[in-house]
Amino acid sequence: MKNVQLIIVLLLSTGIICSCSKWDGFKKYIQDGEILYTGKMDSVKIHSGKERIQLYGLLKSDPKLSKIVISWDNGADSAAYDYVKQYAGIDTFIRIIPVSEGVKSFKVITYDGAGNKSVDVFAIGTSYGDGFRKRMADRPVTSLTYSDAGTTVNWDVMDLSTGPKYTEVQYNDNGSTKTVTVPITDGSTLLPGVKLVPPLYYRTIFRPDATCIDTFATALQPHNVIADVTGLYLSNTGPGFARNTFDGRWGTLAPPWITNAAAKNKGGVNGGYTSDSRWGYSGQICWETWGSTPVVDGKIYQVTSAPLPAGTYTLSFQYYSEIQSNSTVHCIVAEGGGGIPSLPGLSTALGSAALYNGVPAGATAPSMEETRSIDFILTEPKLMSIGFLGNIVGNGNPGSYFVVRNITLVKK
Repeated sequence: MKNVQLIIVLLLSTGIICSCSKWDGFKKYIQDGEILYTGKMDSVKIHSGKERIQLYGLLKSDPKLSKIVISWDNGADSAAYDYVKQYAGIDTFIRIIPVSEGVKSFKVITYDGAGNKSVDVFAIGTSYGDGFRKRMADRPVTSLTYSDAGTTVNWDVMDLSTGPKYTEVQYNDNGSTKTVTVPITDGSTLLPGVKLVPPLYYRTIFRPDATCIDTFATALQPHNVIADVTGLYLSNTGPGFARNTFDGRWGTLAPPWITNAAAKNKGGVNGGYTSDSRWGYSGQICWETWGSTPVVDGKIYQVTSAPLPAGTYTLSFQYYSEIQSNSTVHCIVAEGGGGIPSLPGLSTALGSAALYNGVPAGATAPSMEETRSIDFILTEPKLMSIGFLGNIVGNGNPGSYFVVRNITLVKK
């Protein structure tokens, strides 16, 4: 029995000694007294911004708080704010902090007047800068189209990963500058009541992410948008050309087309037009020289309804040809309102395109159907004459024959 009591006493003594040893070891960590922590910031959120961030947090219960220190980049940068509690309950802490571009880890520590600090609170946030700006690009435009209602801007699709939100289009309406805001999801935009000729002035606005407190914008600048301006400057361009005189198959083109006497190879009255049906339409620009009806220096042309603005243009036409090798037909673009040149002066034109004439004399094949184009550049606004010059032999049957379906004028 005495042995048992001795063992119990020894065990109790050992426990007391161990407890004292552990406490002595811990005391070195609190040599200046008990560890005190101030109240930490709760619900910390970082909102991204333009070379800055917005930090949001809640300060709940500690009335002794006197300073808040926010650091990032592993402590290389920091911001400190004096703090005086405003309310008996929860205070909201919101600060805008300049921060270089990048994804950052922010550490928030609060202090009381005695220098006691809170536990560390961490949050991740992003600052956007030049790196993001380099990724921004304006929303592309596929074309401009025109109607009685005005000008329609047809937008192309856009990469949404950079956060484009809307586009601002600026245009002139009878001397008044107007701005239209276009959501990035819209496929087209009507600018009512105006016939807008490129360039088109616009910019695109971005918000990099849903929390961002700032927006970014591309520069408002002119864009050389492709625009079919046929209807703005030319008329009666097909398909289905309107006629003036008519004998049942042959005729002349209705205004604003001008037909010279040499073009009227059908009895001196008609020429340059046929009611022949092709491509699903009746009414084509045409010369036909069967029956010994030649065309010598024949011209059919029209003058633009107003000076074409400076810029780059393409005139295109679709046609079918049985023109024989002893004959030529040219589509011509010439400066001014005086018409198109004759064959010797063809080099004075701003541009021209020869129609296919690979059919042997006296034959109808091999024929050709194609679209030809003429590119030209204007450095200043000018009236332009656009039309066809024919020098077609008519020495029997079969003769030469061609038809033009339509003409388009595009500004690039």
